[in-house]
Amino acid sequence: MRNILITMMYDGSRYHGWQIQNNALTVQEVFQASLFRILGAPVNIKGCSRTDSGVHANMYCISFRTEHKIPCKRLPPALNNYLPPDVAVLSAREVPDDFHARYSCRGKEYIYKIWNAEIRNPFLDGYALHYWYNLDTDLLNSACRHFLGTHDFTSFCTLDNREKGDFHRTIKNLNVTRDGSLAVITVEADGFLYNMVRIIVGTLLYVAQGKISPDNIPEIILAENRAAAGPTAPPEGLYLNRVFYDFS
Repeated sequence: MRNILITMMYDGSRYHGWQIQNNALTVQEVFQASLFRILGAPVNIKGCSRTDSGVHANMYCISFRTEHKIPCKRLPPALNNYLPPDVAVLSAREVPDDFHARYSCRGKEYIYKIWNAEIRNPFLDGYALHYWYNLDTDLLNSACRHFLGTHDFTSFCTLDNREKGDFHRTIKNLNVTRDGSLAVITVEADGFLYNMVRIIVGTLLYVAQGKISPDNIPEIILAENRAAAGPTAPPEGLYLNRVFYDFS
């Protein structure tokens, strides 16, 4: 058995997230269908994350085991031949037997795009949040610093049956940059809770609106109460940007 790691990217606009669902089109569904046409047999696919409906990925990783002999260099063009235009495989490589796309991951980076201008950008419809009020990046970055480190992020999690156990996560980087009217929030952590990035973004927008102060962030974290934080930002501005692994 070979253990294969696939790296891909996708536009999540028309999908109900990564994971297969009943009566809803998902990225996993179209990927599995394409992989089956090449391997001729079903395989158990391990995804690195569960992206939600409308969320995009600049980098998404999948691992699976197969006895098929197709060389890794032939997998990307073969898969891309069958995949729809909004999904593309970037690379394939063999990895150690104990590698798992989700559990071997040591961290992820997400970005959230905000088009901060009075007039909407039609080319970013579905790919960035249109927010026309003032965004002071210095103010937002002063709030970002309070998120860094290891904390219980219960206040920044939508609780459902997928989230159980320890809610501690370590945020290694969180910052806001701006290029003209496009603001980008970048966050890297060892792991993320359900809707964690979108709730952080919504809370930063509350800071921008003057509804909370940057100095309120520590008490919101300590509250361990979802109601203490800001709203959940819409999905269309969110991208899984990078996935980190340790390879020998």
